[in-house]
Amino acid sequence: MLRRRSAIMLPALAIAPRLAGAQEDWRQQLREVRFGMISVENERDAIARLQGLQAYMSRELRSPFRVFRGSDYAAVVEALRAGHAELAYLGPASYGLARRVMGERIAPIFRYIDNEGMEGYHSVMIVKADSPYRQLEDMRGKTLGFSDPNSTSGFQVPGWFLRRQGMDPATYFSRTGFTGSHEQGVMAVINGTFDAAVISYSNERRNTFQRMAEKGMIPEGAVRVIWKSPLIPNAPIVMRMDLPEAFRRDAVATFGAMPQRDPQAFRDMSSDARGMVAAKHEDYLDIVAILEENAARRRERRS
Repeated sequence: MLRRRSAIMLPALAIAPRLAGAQEDWRQQLREVRFGMISVENERDAIARLQGLQAYMSRELRSPFRVFRGSDYAAVVEALRAGHAELAYLGPASYGLARRVMGERIAPIFRYIDNEGMEGYHSVMIVKADSPYRQLEDMRGKTLGFSDPNSTSGFQVPGWFLRRQGMDPATYFSRTGFTGSHEQGVMAVINGTFDAAVISYSNERRNTFQRMAEKGMIPEGAVRVIWKSPLIPNAPIVMRMDLPEAFRRDAVATFGAMPQRDPQAFRDMSSDARGMVAAKHEDYLDIVAILEENAARRRERRS
């Protein structure tokens, strides 16, 4: 069901266009621009990684720009819905949730091209490197940790594919639960809280446990992959569409220029992505369909 869609590369913006004149100055309405980040990793590292973005956007927009990490995925969606954030980095599924509660008031503007040039990533199931489990069939009756109810690769997509393979997580595993983030899912496996966990994975050089090993959080080679999903479209940077047109124009132009104007800040923000492409709602229709099917299944089980 998940199809890889092509995207048109944005033209290189060597110089960002001058911002709107005083007659269109959105700063009179927006005293601060707020950027929300979902809880993919621990708060300290997430905020540190976005300091370059915060400095770049503050400088280029000539406006205070603040980044924050939500306590969970839904918290960032709620911040957007309630008008407490103007921009955010969401997972595909949390974007689908935002679209459900906000409609066309929210839209994707960019998504990354990763370090290998890919426009998507995967959900993977990991186990400890020294565990006896080698494939999904070995996991019957074992325990599985999900990341967050609104995580694409940490819940929505793996649950959908497991059911397609006749392995309903509700009955196939002896116990399931939520770890809170992808990094915490890795730690839960290493610490023995769960036999396996599902987390995000781009490629061998850019994935959750590889970055954790680089940061010294876990030993290299502590976990291994026993299942990988088809390609999922890369997560979007989103923007509220009920904001002043001049702000929306300036924000898109400034984000689009970031890889050229501040390469280090872009590398830090994107975990060494190669670039960005323009994103649109249609890129995530498959994910929206999975969300709808999963929600319908939950309603049926409650009725």
